[in-house]
Amino acid sequence: MTEHTLRVAVVGLGRMGRLHARVLRRLDGVDLVAAVDPAGDLHRAAEGIPLFADLDALTNLGIDYAVLACPTLLHEALAVRLAAGGIPTLVEKPLAATPRAARRIVDAFHTAGVPARVGYIERFNPALIALRTRLEDGQLGDVFEVGTRRTGPYPARITDVGVIHDLATHDLDLTAWVTGHPYTSIAARTAHRSGRPHEDLLAALGQLDDGTITHHQVNWISPMKSRTTIVTGDHGCLVADTLTADLTYWANGRTPHEWEALSAFRGVTEGDVTRYATPKKEPLVAEHEAFRDMITGRDRHPGDLRDALRIVLTAHATAEAARTGTTVPIPDPTTDEPFPGSFAVPVSTPD
Repeated sequence: MTEHTLRVAVVGLGRMGRLHARVLRRLDGVDLVAAVDPAGDLHRAAEGIPLFADLDALTNLGIDYAVLACPTLLHEALAVRLAAGGIPTLVEKPLAATPRAARRIVDAFHTAGVPARVGYIERFNPALIALRTRLEDGQLGDVFEVGTRRTGPYPARITDVGVIHDLATHDLDLTAWVTGHPYTSIAARTAHRSGRPHEDLLAALGQLDDGTITHHQVNWISPMKSRTTIVTGDHGCLVADTLTADLTYWANGRTPHEWEALSAFRGVTEGDVTRYATPKKEPLVAEHEAFRDMITGRDRHPGDLRDALRIVLTAHATAEAARTGTTVPIPDPTTDEPFPGSFAVPVSTPD
């Protein structure tokens, strides 16, 4: 139990806002006391608590933290107001739609001395937590490659961004997080197959600062929903299925082959396959527990706004790479220098 019950407000009652409200209503040490959405409460997620049309209404409610779950294009304006109001904030990913907006949010919370984090939920997936721990322990030796697949049908809830900002940001963040290495460059191709204004298919190829190669397949055009991360290294590969929270280790083989054709092949052979048991806590619950504990000083939340800014830069580079057909280097967000070239302007989207 936390010593003080935190008073929390949810800003935005779309699909993610409703999921946050559900978790907050049953989270120990937290009291959901208000919601903000100018469109009202169409799904009755705010039953029993005050519903407001504007952030200003939160000023006198003694809010301990807010969850910002509105459309991505509104993050900048609302997050800056929350920072100015001294309200710690958990922002739904991505941090913002453009590098410029993301930098402004980071600067606003830093200047105000107010804590904030971005809700990259995959950091709380049991399979990826276990994968990261095993990489840190050296189970794979040197890591050579990280590949992800995130596909499924088109979601009715998304209207303001394409797969780069809505889906691929998960994979960009989890790849950098599990390996401990940021991206330095990325190339990409996108397509528009469903007749909507934003891209619905992405194939991306990147490189991390230690030389690890990454590749990401992301789309909204598949009837098969998949969420898979494969990390390949010296000793084999680890495969995380984040839909089931399962983690499997495929070891390189050590058994000599007597079959002449196989013994002549000097590559990797298949060894033992081990499926690990992992605790199956709901990632969104774990995310809120971590943010609650950070606010109360009990623990450190795994991530900061600089991480989230870096992912916005990487997503922007991905869009730019697809637009230009080039490999795009990714600037370092830890400096205070203005972002170069196209990184200083909003992401352009095809008509």
